Amino acid sequence: MDGHILIIEDEPKMGKILQRVLAREGYEVVFAEDPVEGLNLLRAEPFHVLLTDLKMPKLSGIEVLEQAKAIQPECDVILMTAFASVESAVEAMKKGAFDYLIKPFANEELKILVRRVIETKSLKEENEQLKVQLDQHASFENIIAVSKPMREVLDRVRKVAASEASVLLRGASGTGKEILAVAIHRSSARRNGPMIKVNCGALPETLLESELFGHARGAFTGAVGARKGLFEAAHGGTIFLDEIGEVTPALQVKLLRILQEGEFQRVGESETRKVNVRVIAATNRSLEEAMQAGTFRSDLYFRLNVVPIYIPPLAERREDIPALIEHFLARLQKGEKRPKRAFSPPAFDVMVHYDWPGNVRELENAVEHALVMGEGESLEIPDLPLALQNFHAKRDFADQPVIFDHLTLEEIEKRCILNALRRANNNHTRAAKLLGITRRTLGYRIQKYGLEVAKAKDEEEGPSEKTALSDEER
Repeated sequence: MDGHILIIEDEPKMGKILQRVLAREGYEVVFAEDPVEGLNLLRAEPFHVLLTDLKMPKLSGIEVLEQAKAIQPECDVILMTAFASVESAVEAMKKGAFDYLIKPFANEELKILVRRVIETKSLKEENEQLKVQLDQHASFENIIAVSKPMREVLDRVRKVAASEASVLLRGASGTGKEILAVAIHRSSARRNGPMIKVNCGALPETLLESELFGHARGAFTGAVGARKGLFEAAHGGTIFLDEIGEVTPALQVKLLRILQEGEFQRVGESETRKVNVRVIAATNRSLEEAMQAGTFRSDLYFRLNVVPIYIPPLAERREDIPALIEHFLARLQKGEKRPKRAFSPPAFDVMVHYDWPGNVRELENAVEHALVMGEGESLEIPDLPLALQNFHAKRDFADQPVIFDHLTLEEIEKRCILNALRRANNNHTRAAKLLGITRRTLGYRIQKYGLEVAKAKDEEEGPSEKTALSDEER
């Protein structure tokens, strides 16, 4: 970020030297000899940094600091003095000074300190912007809910967010359970507290226990020091336990205690600790079946399942697909200099009718794949992942049964090849992918049937079609 700096120094020569030094660093620098004049400048326009002398007539540097913080709280103040003392330094820092310079100081010392102020301020602004973006990304308004099932989900989420109740999010992988968990946290009274996420299925039991509850020094090999667990880190906020169905029965007992009593013990420690944490859990497994099999405790289940929320797979809420596609296109192309691209009607139609076994996560990946692979103004079927291209090829063939009623198998094969070449813009590699065969096999079929086809201009010449083929390819 560019720096706008105000210098208040009652010695004109010193003030102008400081002004030149900082101006050479690329900062916009304003100098005021009189502290009252300097404060008026501060009232008139925003500054990033105020550099002020401590001993001045009319007003002291401490008084300037106090008034500056009242005028522009975001302006960082650096005090300069030739009469340094511990007392004045402590007073200045307590009243909000960023730092303290003792005269005489080197120009390099000044430049380093001002650069640190600017970089710290820039980092704070970036963090605030990121927090706003995260809040917006996780807010209910930015969760796509066009379909009736998802509108009902959001209605339950809004209600539970205002409470302290435990929540169990259920649904297949990729349906967006984590996004909803974050939205619940950021819309709750705990929004200013931490949000800790744990994938319970990604860690072995012993390591997961240590991660969740912490451990004492020497609790196990490698525990060279005591360590806080994630429940302690989440104190005053929310912890999201994903894949809760993977937790072992032994660890379930400890989770039950923390849900019931808010108490736990670190691994290898006898001291009981208290924690105030809201628990949101998620699973793609049937916990009812796990209870019947004896692998999941019923008392823990009922503690977690205070408010169950089922998130339907994408195939059960197809009305959301067009809005999700547009959402991902806009987000993934944000900041690009090239004109914004969209899916052609045929490609869009394929995406709307595909079953999406990987749910929203798979849809997002497909949009990104198309943006990476697509080169034209619009995103076409050959730009889609292979699974969608194969789906389209089978669907295209199945939708036209009458056309083939009077044709021989050879004629059907010819038409399929020509159709694939047309859809692939005569690119043999893409056409072969659409047909589910190798490029060499496609070349052999073209020669076998004497099909007159042109190659796409942008396709590199591959191996000769006269290359010997295996018996299987022939």
